[in-house]
Amino acid sequence: MSLLAFTAFVAVGSFGAGLLGSLTGLGGGMVVVPMLTVLFHVDLRYAIGASLVSVIATSSGAAAAYVREGYTNVRVGIFLEVATTTGALTGAAVAGFVPTSALAVLFGLVLLYTAFRSLQSVQEHTSTRPSHPWATRLRLDGTYPADGAMRPYSVQAVPTGFFLMFVAGVLSALLGIGSGAIKVLAMDRVMQLPFKVSTTTSNFMIGVTAAASAGVYLHRGYIDPAIATPVMLGVLLGALLGARILSRARVTWLRTIFTVVVCALAAEMLYKGISGAL
Repeated sequence: MSLLAFTAFVAVGSFGAGLLGSLTGLGGGMVVVPMLTVLFHVDLRYAIGASLVSVIATSSGAAAAYVREGYTNVRVGIFLEVATTTGALTGAAVAGFVPTSALAVLFGLVLLYTAFRSLQSVQEHTSTRPSHPWATRLRLDGTYPADGAMRPYSVQAVPTGFFLMFVAGVLSALLGIGSGAIKVLAMDRVMQLPFKVSTTTSNFMIGVTAAASAGVYLHRGYIDPAIATPVMLGVLLGALLGARILSRARVTWLRTIFTVVVCALAAEMLYKGISGAL
């Protein structure tokens, strides 16, 4: 395959990944890495480096709009970013010493977990319990737009959420994903933030987390412009289109399609990881 054809196919595949990731709210990185390794036979670490670059681009494009609309809790995001950045640097530091087969198996398991999460119903909730002492001291409580008014909410279980963010940062660096599913799980289920606040704050955070990891990958030579550029442009354009058509799309069908694709990629990644084909 010529370089031009390779670039075109990668860009088209990344566009589809960005579109699907945007419509389901789970990000394109979940599809980009297995797509590059399984379909285009790109080395896993180069695929992770390219995915991290695309995560930075897509997060930066959407984060400003969510902050402007009043959904993102910037104080929570900045506080938790300490944990995710530390985790990202830790994961990037050890990534070079972890066998690619082990990374493939880990990625397959994360894909299966993501597919399971994508099928669960999403319910909006607001905690009415008193805030965690750390949340009070750090002034993490906030408000968000709901039913034409600003609805207040309190923040719970801050230490547990902080630890889970460290784990999310490690996975982001090891696998080249935004690890948004884990971030949303920590903020929504553990810290009791409203779901819309959790998703928008996660989007605000993943770009910084990916940037911390990408710096280490760039230093080690794992970011190839010939791969990263079409991936970044494709995912970004797909995510922008997905944001435009989200209101008219049938989310149930989209999540079903996403789950089928992710499960197929997970099975392939697990097989190649266990068999040592990567």
